[in-house]
Amino acid sequence: MTVGKSVNRVDAFAKVTGRAEYTEDFYRPDMLVAKYFRSTISHGYVKKIDIEKAENLEGVEAVFTYKDVPNIKFATAGHPFSLDPAYKDIEDKLLLTQNIRFMGDEIAVVVAENEIIANNALKHSYECGGKIDEALKNSDYVTKGKYMTPMVHHCHIENHISYAYMDDLNRIIIVSSTQIPHIARRIIGQALDIPLSQIRVIKPFIGGGFGNKQDVILEPMVAFLTQKLDGRGVQINLSREECMIGTRNRHPFHIKVKTGFMKDGTITAIKTDAVSVTGAYASHGHSVASAGGSKQSCLYPRATLKYNAKTIYANIPVAGAMRAYGSPQILYALESNIDDAALIAGIDPIEFRLKNIIKKGDIDKLADKEVLSCGLSECLIKGRDLISWDKKKKEYKKFKTGNIRKGLGVACFSYASGVYPICVEIAGIRLVMNQDGTVHVQVGATEIGQGSDTVVAQMVSETLGLSFKNIFVVQTQDTDISPFDPGAYASRQAYVISNAVLKAAKLLKQRILNHAFLMTDNNSKEMDIIKNNIVLKENNKFVLSIKELALDSFYHKERGHQLSAEVSKKTTANPSVFGCTFVDITVDIPLCKIKINKIINLHDSGVILNPVQAEAQVHGGVSMGIGAALSEEVIINSKTGYIHNNNLLDYKMPTFTDVPKIDCHFVETFEPTSGYGNKALGEPPTITPSPAIRNAFLDATGLKINSLPMSPNKLFDLFRENGLL
Repeated sequence: MTVGKSVNRVDAFAKVTGRAEYTEDFYRPDMLVAKYFRSTISHGYVKKIDIEKAENLEGVEAVFTYKDVPNIKFATAGHPFSLDPAYKDIEDKLLLTQNIRFMGDEIAVVVAENEIIANNALKHSYECGGKIDEALKNSDYVTKGKYMTPMVHHCHIENHISYAYMDDLNRIIIVSSTQIPHIARRIIGQALDIPLSQIRVIKPFIGGGFGNKQDVILEPMVAFLTQKLDGRGVQINLSREECMIGTRNRHPFHIKVKTGFMKDGTITAIKTDAVSVTGAYASHGHSVASAGGSKQSCLYPRATLKYNAKTIYANIPVAGAMRAYGSPQILYALESNIDDAALIAGIDPIEFRLKNIIKKGDIDKLADKEVLSCGLSECLIKGRDLISWDKKKKEYKKFKTGNIRKGLGVACFSYASGVYPICVEIAGIRLVMNQDGTVHVQVGATEIGQGSDTVVAQMVSETLGLSFKNIFVVQTQDTDISPFDPGAYASRQAYVISNAVLKAAKLLKQRILNHAFLMTDNNSKEMDIIKNNIVLKENNKFVLSIKELALDSFYHKERGHQLSAEVSKKTTANPSVFGCTFVDITVDIPLCKIKINKIINLHDSGVILNPVQAEAQVHGGVSMGIGAALSEEVIINSKTGYIHNNNLLDYKMPTFTDVPKIDCHFVETFEPTSGYGNKALGEPPTITPSPAIRNAFLDATGLKINSLPMSPNKLFDLFRENGLL
């Protein structure tokens, strides 16, 4: 048995020894460096670009402006291509622009021998220039709230970097830190109007992405530059400051929620109106706003629901995909409003939720399908016990006045395990047996730090009957070689690939046993593979080793062939995952500070494939959620669009000392549509720390704080307004 055990990551040794090769480790002796020349205003028009002086600067190879690049608009959002025009991404991006839409927009690019020369090359100037209403009406009570979430940044360790050159066949080779190599190839082809057969994208090891590398940002430009420079290698490696303004961020949301409910606590109606600010370009804006609403629809299925969302442009940095994709914003508003409703009803927040939440056998209204696995009630009940809810509720009654206040909070979430039916869900896998009986695995699914390669190896090991150490996953993706897979996003990979792995591993296993029949005359149906050996099912009697069989399949003169299996499988299900966050906080009113005493994140993610890896995902996700709740915000001047804190000194991301001990627990269910019973896990831990902390703050102080982050300066203003300071 391998699935369900905490085995070490397959990429751990390479990473801790420094042997893992990231994009920056790929270079050629004659490689050039390209740097974008970015606007320093948020809205304007390029009047002139003096490229003569730049071109004459020693060490400058070339300068390109909007006049030199293809006038082809393309979408950067990393979604699979949609045959339905209603779901196609918005094509509004050019390689370089004359019409400036945000501070940091790309207006020219310099290619030079090194970064210092490139940075000194240019000067510039600008020209300024239904039924929901009836349900609410029939409710005993209606609670209303307005909520705001700000722009925040991913802060992955490795910044965006891409490198391109042309090979001996004049094909463009792009090595890039991307979550979506196959989709990137399609978008590069569209942006440059060249056949996909002439483009090869390689994804090496990646230093994190969290959704920011689900946009195709640098790849079309490096491909264009190598074309223009006779195939020489060209690299664009963004600085941290560039990354924080010139890539993607989380969408700011402005949200209104109305919740109608009866005196007994039954929720009758939830109406949500959301405005998502996508920034200067569309990117994922059209889908993030809708995705946030689709996830909330699962939580309270017996209420009448209405969700309206608008996405607007603004002259600020572009927002795109970020961990949990709209759900942290929408569920911050919804779960805050639910607590307000529970307070009005005079019902404990946990009991209020238990009365209304989704359960196994309910119909998911949006998908119009029965929910086949759901452990949300169990998560709430378990969390209540773990945080000693009832006991502390009594103890904390004496901490509702004075300078030090204490409170408890809870918030629920639901999420998906992919993007079906909006987009195609497909996974490809290739299994090849080596001459020593080990197995090579190639997948199109991209490992970006979440551990997908490891759980794929566990699945293969589990089904084949081979030791985990005998399964080797190729840890880079190459569009010339790797099976097709859209990439790493939507917490999809372990779920979507599970059925492809199961089918491929069963197919290879049957071929192994068929070859064993040729070698031994034992019926293949009467044999099995256990611990790298062929045995008889009846008594586990040894027949022969996998190593012996592999050698025979390769080298016997008459029988056999290289044993392999390849599967590409589409998924037409998308089970929801569920869970909740509990927090215990202390509010220091004179210091205007919230201290988290305890935080517990509970999940129904189906069968947990690797407990240690699952815990690591939760710890990272909750840490991001805490940062968004208490301190993180991209600060933008509302008049000029200037970004004040595009660096890790002024952007207040929590450090190790700022994050409390995080407890995580799993309520395991079995999801029948999955190959191994598993569902999504990667993104959900980020969703509900913010509303849980907000609700604990309400419990501690009696005050509602409906905008993020809950920073000391914001608390100071709130306390002053309410006479506490």
